[in-house]
Amino acid sequence: TLPDFVRPRLRLLVCGLNPSLYSADAGVPFARRGNRFWPAARAAGVVVAERDPLDALRRGIGMTDLVKRATAAASALRRSEYAAGLQRVECLVRRYRPGAICFVGLEGWRTVADRSARPGWIAGGFGGRPAYLMPSTSGRNARVLLAELAAHLRAAAAGR
Repeated sequence: TLPDFVRPRLRLLVCGLNPSLYSADAGVPFARRGNRFWPAARAAGVVVAERDPLDALRRGIGMTDLVKRATAAASALRRSEYAAGLQRVECLVRRYRPGAICFVGLEGWRTVADRSARPGWIAGGFGGRPAYLMPSTSGRNARVLLAELAAHLRAAAAGR
């Protein structure tokens, strides 16, 4: 799996669904070249260096995963894993109190919190903090353009 890249006073905590096997091996969230998280985050002005979670952390951008188990595809995850992960992430959010949290990937949130959720700000927030939901940055979700992903990350980082 991947460690959590968190600290107090984060501007934004990014929460992916779960690490890919490739990311877990590399020790870097969203590490696969086909994943558009890092290019979108750079385009949004959220990070400077690609595939460098420690640099992101120094800049106030933390990272975690809803489910810590690495898999070849998110479809291998069980609802119970999403539910347990949501509780774990809520504890992180309550402890570190980031400016906002951004859930990357609709599938996990829809599975465990709100089946009809749409990208954007989540009513009521999450763990006492503003929360944003955006589409997956996976290359498997190529129908969402890089510019749109960047706009979501920019909105989440700007906060409410």
